[in-house]
Amino acid sequence: MTVGEWLTNAGLSLIPPTLVGLVFYVVMRSILRADSKERQIYSKMEAEMRAEREAESGSKPTAKAKTKKDA
Repeated sequence: MTVGEWLTNAGLSLIPPTLVGLVFYVVMRSILRADSKERQIYSKMEAEMRAEREAESGSKPTAKAKTKKDA
């Protein structure tokens, strides 16, 4: 076995783990982005519903304690 054959075999043996890692990265990134987007949309819906409820009751908006999300 020559050095060239050895390097070729070594290079070819790295392709499957690299591809599996790439697929894992893409799947995890899409899951995390979807979760983040869902939280943003849910927060927006919640704020709209809170504003509607306050408008219906005619009360003043109450001060909300700051959380990590608000900062």
